[in-house]
Amino acid sequence: MAGEDVRIGLARASRENMVAAVLLAPSLLFLAAFTYWPVFGVVLRSLTEQRFGQSASWGFGNFIRLFADTHFHRVLVNTVLYAVGTIVPSLVLALFLAVALSKPGRLTGLLRTVLMLPQMVPLVAAAALYVFVFLPGEGLLDHYLAYFGRYATNWLGSPDLALPSVILITIWKNTGYYMLFFLAGLAGIPADLLEAARIDGANGWRRFRDVTLPLLGPTFAFVGVIAMVNALVQIDHIIVMTGGGPSDSTNMILYYIYQQAEQNLDLGLASAATVVCVGVLLALALLSLRRLERGIHYES
Repeated sequence: MAGEDVRIGLARASRENMVAAVLLAPSLLFLAAFTYWPVFGVVLRSLTEQRFGQSASWGFGNFIRLFADTHFHRVLVNTVLYAVGTIVPSLVLALFLAVALSKPGRLTGLLRTVLMLPQMVPLVAAAALYVFVFLPGEGLLDHYLAYFGRYATNWLGSPDLALPSVILITIWKNTGYYMLFFLAGLAGIPADLLEAARIDGANGWRRFRDVTLPLLGPTFAFVGVIAMVNALVQIDHIIVMTGGGPSDSTNMILYYIYQQAEQNLDLGLASAATVVCVGVLLALALLSLRRLERGIHYES
């Protein structure tokens, strides 16, 4: 009798597994075709060396050429400056605004909506708008700076000012988006912990530093990874506003990959740059998650 029950249970489990496999098969097929196979193809091309009119060979020649390219060195510096210049101010502003607007109310609801409006504007449209804002002599920014004696600054045409100008629009675009995650994190902090700290005599700053900030660790980890990804993949405004110039001062790694693949038709170099970019991003994401989520556990 027991053996019969075991056989029935195994037959039922086998049918359930088969049904699950059939239901998951289309998703797995699309995942393999549009995710894993392209990734495998990029890695394969990065290790394939091929000269014009010659047969392909295996090796790390594409990576050697990549790290010997002075344009790639400039792109790496630009990407690091752009990432630091956008991530740090955006997260600080987003956290400040989330704390200031964490209390429910009509005014705070209205302010949250206003701060989220930039996220509703497509990045290409926002970039086109900011081109007119930064227009030398005629733009909105120069119009108001003229009251302080500054005239006709070439914000997007100067190698020293182009990258800060691009950073400015990115901060404006992303701060409200990151604020939403911090608002969710603040809502998940147990109120009794803050009340206990207040009863123990902690002022507002100490409660924020010793209670709120540590418990926002998982939120920082999540938002930090999103911000790093955005710093690498958001190049629409760069294409519209500067095209990577002037003098490569705003050229980013993703735009460099596009230039090598589509303009120079050097798929090996573009694939090698892609592998390096994804590898660095994965390493930073794992490091961020391990450092910020380590030892943080609390109940809502």
